[in-house]
Amino acid sequence: MIGKLQGIVDYIGDGFVIIMAGNVGYKVYTPEYLKPKSTVSLWIETVVREDSIRLFGFESLPGQNLFNQLTTVSGVGPKVALSIMSSIKTDTLMQAIATGDAKTISTAPGVGKKVAEKIIVELKNKMGGASFDLGGGDNNSALADLLSALETLGYRRMDTIDMAQKLVAANPDADVAKLVPMALKIISNGK
Repeated sequence: MIGKLQGIVDYIGDGFVIIMAGNVGYKVYTPEYLKPKSTVSLWIETVVREDSIRLFGFESLPGQNLFNQLTTVSGVGPKVALSIMSSIKTDTLMQAIATGDAKTISTAPGVGKKVAEKIIVELKNKMGGASFDLGGGDNNSALADLLSALETLGYRRMDTIDMAQKLVAANPDADVAKLVPMALKIISNGK
């Protein structure tokens, strides 16, 4: 079983890379952004099926653990888990699970509202939801309100979620009426 792979990125394909380690090229499916000809070190998860053996690579152990947790959810296989992790940052995804934010999770290609809700239900307690709290229940409510307000104004959730999380964390006592103008100012300044 391969646990970790270090080598040079020889080729980048659609959702996978070929990593040369010694004289062997390993095809590794990864959500990570890797540069051609760079030296990388990836934690490897080997998925064995009846008709294939696939390697999935992650730059961090938390990323690999999150992938493994996602694949325990019924209806979420390695392909869907990789799709989710490719389109949503690990911290953002963990926060979405902890706060029950199905809307953010369902922005990943191939993930509908039902699958997103199933991920939340099955993983919220396993992942220790409280550890992803931004500092209290009020902050989670403020984040949800801010994201909802920005969506109403026509901004896509995936384009604003990272900025909104940072803004709420930096202004824990602000309500949505104060947060929206601050967020719009950040957006207009190009983040």
